[in-house]
Order: sequence, then C-alpha cells, then structure tokens
Amino acid sequence: MSAIQAEVPVLLSVQGLRKHFSGRAGKVVRAVEDVSFDIRKGTTVGLVGESGSGKTTAGRSILRLAEPSGGKAIFDGVDLFALSDKEMNRYRQRLQIIFQDPYSSLNPRLRVDSIIGEALDARGYPRGRQRRDRVAELLDLVGLSPDYARRFPHEFSGGQRQRIGIARALAVEPDFIVADEPVSALDVSVQAQVLNLLGELQQRLGLTMLFIAHDLSVVEYLCDEVIVMYLGRIMERGPSRQIYAAPRHPYTRTLLATSPVPDPTRRRVHAPLRGDIPSPINPPSGCVFRTRCPEAISRCAEIVPPVVHVGRGQHVACILHDGVSA
Repeated sequence: MSAIQAEVPVLLSVQGLRKHFSGRAGKVVRAVEDVSFDIRKGTTVGLVGESGSGKTTAGRSILRLAEPSGGKAIFDGVDLFALSDKEMNRYRQRLQIIFQDPYSSLNPRLRVDSIIGEALDARGYPRGRQRRDRVAELLDLVGLSPDYARRFPHEFSGGQRQRIGIARALAVEPDFIVADEPVSALDVSVQAQVLNLLGELQQRLGLTMLFIAHDLSVVEYLCDEVIVMYLGRIMERGPSRQIYAAPRHPYTRTLLATSPVPDPTRRRVHAPLRGDIPSPINPPSGCVFRTRCPEAISRCAEIVPPVVHVGRGQHVACILHDGVSA
C-alpha cells in the first residue's frame, strides 16, 4: 500500500465477522468464520473464492440482509451490527447492493422508470418532471438511452438489465456498494463492458465497493485489494498487484493457475485442486484448506492458522509459509 493510500480513511472495518446457520440434526453451518478486513474510502476490494466459500454470505451479512452471528462492521464510525432495525433503515440509502442475476433481480411487472423510481422514493424525490429527469440521468450514467424508461425488463438483454440494476443502486447516491458477482451470469464480452462501466463509475463518483467474484481474473482489473476466502475463512489478502505478482497461499496460487490468462507471454504452472470443497457443516480440523492442499502436512490438521502480515501489505493464513510457526 502506498503512502497516499495509507492516508485515505477507512470507510468500512469488518472485525471478526461470523455467520452461522442451523443445519440438519442440530448441526451448525459455519458459513463465515472470523473474517476481518478494512475498505478504504473510494477503493474497490475484491472478495474471491469458489462457490461455497462464504463470500456472498459475508457481503450480505455486512449489509444485514442476513443477520450476522457475531463480530462488528464499523461503517463511517458506527457499528452496523449494533443498530436496531429502525436505526439500520436510516443507513440503507448509504449501503446498496448489485445482485448477481439480472434476470431475477428486476420486477418483471414494472417498467424501468418504476424500478428506479422505487429507489428515488426512498430519497424523497417528488413525482413528476423532476423524477423523470433523474431517471433519465441515471440511465444515461450507465450507458442506456433515457427512452428505455418506459420499457419492461423482458425487453432487454442481460447486460442491459444489469445496467438497470446498477442505475437502481446508484439512485440513492450510496457511499458503499456490495457488487455480488454482478457479471457471472453474463457472456464474456458483456462482462468486460460491465466491468469497464463499474470502473468508470467508481472513479467518477468516488464509490467504495466490495466486489464479489469466484474468478480472480475478473477482479484483477477492477480492484485495489483482494481477499481470498475458502470455506468461510480468509486465506490471503493484500494489494491486488502484490497478490497477482507473488501469491503466498497455496489456494491463491491454485486459483490463479486455473484462471484464464489473456496474455500469451504470461505462463502459470497449473496446480489443480483435489476433490470438492468440503461441507461447512463438517469442516476439516485445523486449516480448512488442508484436505485439498498440495503442500499439507500432518500439523495442518491440528492448527487453525491465523491471518498474519507477511510484508508488502500481504496477509496469509498458512502454517507453512511466511513466518507462521509450524
């Protein structure tokens, strides 16, 4: 992290986040366990991992769309988890989400002006010309014609629907956005367009974002920092350039090895994962990644490695690497 970045204030500090669910036969599903990270104002942090890693649950818990089981989320000096439902409602305008599926996240019975207008109602926008002008402005902001305001969602492509979802999130002028795999349901060519749009909006509006994805190659362009999760826990986090140039955790290296590389001059050694991600109902003892780790030793079954700083802004949870005693 540069000196300039270090001077940027932290907008959101997540501390010891836990989210547990009740499973079958009274067992506890530990979907998110002891997750901590900071997001500085005006930056984008990528939260990456396979399906079942807990990244979406973490994002929704921060916004209290799923009630957390423990920890803190200090947003602009206020712990969101300590607020009553009524108090939390006052923060909803400042905290927004872009959903993964543009086909199911828009009400098919409403026209675009009403979909975006619902968010404007929350800000007290009067109906009439002022509201119509604001809807037109938001559509233009996301690269859509203002004439689309009177159309229904089924009249648009997936990429256009996701742009409408982005416009809806921006309508309340939020300070922080959780983008929950916003391009995973789109074609590759459309993914690039939406990623470019989000990058432009982040710079233009000074947005702070948590960008959730399952593919490290997707977040490389967009994110200032990256957090890698596996089975509810953080494996590695740090500045994007450092993570991509010198990943320290075996899981991060494997994700990078299996990600597509558009540059033919860049070569990566393929290190395939063994088996499937375990169930969060019965996670492995010690390091949760050990059952699929190509470098695991017997001690990995005995110790839950803490996330420790290993230099250059990187933090790693592994007993075999970077100063964590085995």
